[in-house]
Amino acid sequence: MAKKKTWTEMSPAAKAGTIAAGIVNLSLLVAAQRDLSKRPASMINGPKAAWRAASFINFIGPVGYFTFGRKKPGAVT
Repeated sequence: MAKKKTWTEMSPAAKAGTIAAGIVNLSLLVAAQRDLSKRPASMINGPKAAWRAASFINFIGPVGYFTFGRKKPGAVT
């Protein structure tokens, strides 16, 4: 198996990609947490606490929340 590169061994393009991915991930996390705080529980599919915890899973959690966790406006409960 190939040895993982350390930060100093990475190319500038790889460093920039890593930083960009981190910023996107953090932005999704903050957006999901903020939406969970402001959205009433009746407009969320499932328990808020479960979606709050799931949103901490890299990329998958926040995207899953925005895709499956929020009820559509005008949806009948």
